[in-house]
Amino acid sequence: MKTLVEFTEFLVKGLCKQPELVKVECFESDDEAIMLEIIVPSDDMANVIGRNGKMISAIRTLIQAHSALNDNKKVKVNVDSF
Repeated sequence: MKTLVEFTEFLVKGLCKQPELVKVECFESDDEAIMLEIIVPSDDMANVIGRNGKMISAIRTLIQAHSALNDNKKVKVNVDSF
């Protein structure tokens, strides 16, 4: 089974024109949640966010479902570009 970071990278890299530049970092937050930081090139930001935020919403749902299947922790997802 893939880890949460590997699963997130798999999802996001499939949407990007430059998948080798995608970076995902995982942090533990104070409120017993996992914080995922997704960093993508600015050219690919629109692909990851999607129209009206529908794509990132779907990504968050899939990540939360993957987490629930494995360790049942709440996941917060933040997307940034460079």
